[in-house]
Amino acid sequence: MLNRVILIGRLTRDPELRYTPNGTAVATFSLAVNRRFNKEQTDYIDIVAWRQTAEFCANYGSKGRLLAVEGRLQARTYETKEGQKRKVVEVVADDIRFLDKAGSGTPGVAAGSAGGQREYDPWDDLGREVRLEDIDLVDKTEEDEIPF
Repeated sequence: MLNRVILIGRLTRDPELRYTPNGTAVATFSLAVNRRFNKEQTDYIDIVAWRQTAEFCANYGSKGRLLAVEGRLQARTYETKEGQKRKVVEVVADDIRFLDKAGSGTPGVAAGSAGGQREYDPWDDLGREVRLEDIDLVDKTEEDEIPF
């Protein structure tokens, strides 16, 4: 059996770092992940990170940062103070990697740049759908030479 999840998205808020009574760090945050069907849609996925991963995320993560999360899907139930049963589905992160510059918050904008001028960001095209009209087609006839 296999339970692996890999997500790339943006933090919807700063990670919240807490500690268990025995001193174990735990960070929680939500990741906005785009998906495309008939129109652009966004899923908001709850993420939980533990120990050093939690502290790393809390120290360097901020709202809007682009990151990759690898982990496992977990479903759990709990009871509210009012006695209602609730079910939560979340990703327990094993590895978190930041895919943009610290402090940028917006893809392609350099941290601290005046006027928000865009610079080239190779991650902007990650996951972008390729359409036929985006590709330059070259018509070759029999008398054309092959360049290789």
